[in-house]
Amino acid sequence: MSEEVVKGSLYLCATPIGNLEDITLRALRILKEVDLIAAEDTRHTQKLLNHFAIETQLTSYFEHNKREKGPQLVESLRMGKNIALVSDAGTPGISDPGADLVMLCINADINVVAIPGPSAGISALVIAGLPTDKFIFYGFLSKDNRKRERILTEARNQTATLLFYESPHRLQKTLHILQTTLGDRKAVAVRELTKRFEEVVRGTLASLIDHFTKHAPRGEFTLVVAGISEMELEIERQELLPDPREHILLLVSQGATKKQAIKQVAVLHNMPKREVYQLMLLAEEEIKET
Repeated sequence: MSEEVVKGSLYLCATPIGNLEDITLRALRILKEVDLIAAEDTRHTQKLLNHFAIETQLTSYFEHNKREKGPQLVESLRMGKNIALVSDAGTPGISDPGADLVMLCINADINVVAIPGPSAGISALVIAGLPTDKFIFYGFLSKDNRKRERILTEARNQTATLLFYESPHRLQKTLHILQTTLGDRKAVAVRELTKRFEEVVRGTLASLIDHFTKHAPRGEFTLVVAGISEMELEIERQELLPDPREHILLLVSQGATKKQAIKQVAVLHNMPKREVYQLMLLAEEEIKET
């Protein structure tokens, strides 16, 4: 009776985003020990492997071959091979097809292991000088106008710090879109992280537009944008609310009891219940007179 084949593991191996010294000792060991390295761009990754004298076999796995290649990699893992997944730079699975391969592996009951390391988004966030307790990563904004509008409409009312990736040739367009949708918020543009010409430009969306009008954008960018403040959010919410008296009548017409309507309007409009009760009485009197 043949022995059951032990499945291999998929290692999500973070690689440097610029400075080669940022690779971890564990990442180097894993890249040497695995049977295969799946790379977003094999030519790019080969330079990294050559630098560290790593001779592990390479294969490609990227956006346009993931449907065909993903199942092939999963089958190799089923047969007991260990595979390291790398992106062109940083942590695989973030804004790249690595996430799809992870889901395939999970569905096939294959072990997935994170080998932590550099991430442009996190690195930019911690040096930006904006709040880090809550943040939302949006990656590259969609080129589809409807999708982008939907995403930014959601982002507009987020109190968390917002993270975006952008290429140099689309930077100005994206900055203008963000300013139009979000308003002129505090913002930081970080480019060429960990590289020789690393640059951090702090200001507002308007000042960033002005800066990159005068200085042509070069390199890959991470944009860190302040979320909406609690005060601004409350002001916007109040502006969207109907008149308190109309709000009471609306809630009652929708099936709420008078007590429920009074309580809800008092909370939403930040008013004492007795004032809301008086408004309700006035509204009822007006209805009787009509």
